[in-house]
Amino acid sequence: MTIFGNSVIIILVSCSKTLQSPMYFFLTQLSTNDILLTSAIVPNTLYVSLNDGGTISFAACITQFYFFGASETSECLLLTVMSYDRYLAICNPLRYSVLMNRGLCLKLIIASWMLSFSLILIDTVSLSKLEFCKSNIIDHFFCDLDPLMNISCSDTYFLQLEVTLLSIPLVIVPFIVIVISYAYIIFAILKIQSKTGRQKTFSTCSSHLSVVIMFYGTLIGIYVLPNREQALNTGKILSLSYTVVIPLLNPIIYSLRNKDIKKSLQKHIRNMIVL
Repeated sequence: MTIFGNSVIIILVSCSKTLQSPMYFFLTQLSTNDILLTSAIVPNTLYVSLNDGGTISFAACITQFYFFGASETSECLLLTVMSYDRYLAICNPLRYSVLMNRGLCLKLIIASWMLSFSLILIDTVSLSKLEFCKSNIIDHFFCDLDPLMNISCSDTYFLQLEVTLLSIPLVIVPFIVIVISYAYIIFAILKIQSKTGRQKTFSTCSSHLSVVIMFYGTLIGIYVLPNREQALNTGKILSLSYTVVIPLLNPIIYSLRNKDIKKSLQKHIRNMIVL
């Protein structure tokens, strides 16, 4: 269902002339990222669940961690780009088409993908160099960072420091940009005199805001838990949320809350029925 829903979004935007704005272009990138994340995590998770446990080679585990980390950091950067797009559209509507041109869109997307896949490689290489001699049982449903460090007999201080430093440009700075963007957006919406105008303007970013709250809400929930044991147990549930549930809900949220996507979907369904 996740792959189907996100594929529908990609196909609709690619085939519909009414969905050619930067906002929908960024949405296709988010859907592509969700498909990547789902493909990296869910198949093995289903196998583990159905068999009450499972095995995975060391190389496959490190590879899974790499694509998981890359897709999660890509999501942070893509959500940031989308928030900046909404900021320009609402706060600078007259200059929006000039500022958010096709060239800038491509640069932002290429930078997001390259940053996430290159920087997370640093963590992946460092993780692969750890020695694992305590146990070969990972207390998780996929190869995440903390469960792997828990079964390592190497000193993980420098890896933890590395992860913290890399989280600044990949997670913290994007979150700050999103907060600032929405602060300006809210102020701009409050300046609109009519209630209808405020509702119409807010509706253009409500879907994105919902996704941001869900995604960053689970990340914050994992990293602010009081003790390590509780964090690990509760982290499994929260990890399930942002690796399985959110990629499934993203296309549903964007399709139900967006009139243009609903109209385009209805149009394509009618055309298919006629054919």
